[in-house]
Amino acid sequence: MAPEANHVQGIDVAKVSRWLADNVAGARAPFSFQLIAGGRSNLTFLVTDDNSIRYVLRRPPLGHVLATAHDMAREHRIISAVGQTDVPVPATLGLCTDESVNGAPFYVMNFVDGVVLDNAEKAELLDKSLRRSASFNLIDVLCELHDVDIDAVGLGNLAKREGYIERQIKRWSTQWENSKTRELPEIDEVVRLLSTKVPRQQDVSIAHGDFRFGNVLTDVATGRIAAVLDWELCTLGDPLADLGYIGVYWSDGPASALRANDPTPAGGFTTYRELVERYATKTGRDVSGVDYYVAFSCWRLAVISEGVYARYLHGAMGNQEGIDMTVMKAGVDALTIRALEAVGRLV
Repeated sequence: MAPEANHVQGIDVAKVSRWLADNVAGARAPFSFQLIAGGRSNLTFLVTDDNSIRYVLRRPPLGHVLATAHDMAREHRIISAVGQTDVPVPATLGLCTDESVNGAPFYVMNFVDGVVLDNAEKAELLDKSLRRSASFNLIDVLCELHDVDIDAVGLGNLAKREGYIERQIKRWSTQWENSKTRELPEIDEVVRLLSTKVPRQQDVSIAHGDFRFGNVLTDVATGRIAAVLDWELCTLGDPLADLGYIGVYWSDGPASALRANDPTPAGGFTTYRELVERYATKTGRDVSGVDYYVAFSCWRLAVISEGVYARYLHGAMGNQEGIDMTVMKAGVDALTIRALEAVGRLV
């Protein structure tokens, strides 16, 4: 039997429990709710019912949020559509858009067992003999995602199909101007180079926007991807943007590690170039310009990180205990340098 919870921040226990019992097949009250992921992203709760069956509930962050950035109906639509394919995702079980139930929309999906490999310590849970196959399975899942017929699954009108990189450069350049805490000429140079070297978009696919080991569940017994998570940045766009993004979170040794939430410094994983070659073989796409997309992804992440740094600097993020502002600022600089290095490798 699930323990009763009288108060859980972000959950109206009585109303949500009633909704679950009425709208999720087989769900039986009482329910317990446990926050398993929160912060600036959408909040994720583990829900356990009276039969010890586990579910996952997603809702927007608390407080004022941009509706477009935390659109539960959109996220539910994407996962439901992708669930029609061979791409592993949790099955969606219900969507509530009635804000009188919980103060904000939310959706429910089934619970999937697995481990989020989001740092080198977590990587130790995956036997070293399985790390190469896990690397290849991760890129194989990305290939499957990029092969989805967007019209057949009902996502053809999710977003504009062309001009993805141009739109992204415009969006994140504006974001930089609005959030920067200092002048950083290197960022300006990256934008200039990215703007003058925009590659031709070969085709259009579902673009996850945040695809990496840290946003999938890995079955550590087999090294296979059990489910792809965190679809809030998903859109239609240039598939190579996802391939480049993985390169930001992939290191060919501890010395090259750029992000703390990269598991690959633990060793035993493939090189990034091996991933790129496998992607090219399976999709037939020309990946000769992948360094452009690595540079673009580093730059975009630098802009996002500067925005977070600015909010902490101005006290907008509340308690700053355990936050090293110097490290956070240095992270923006490191991403910018890596972007310059990547774009400099282009012919």
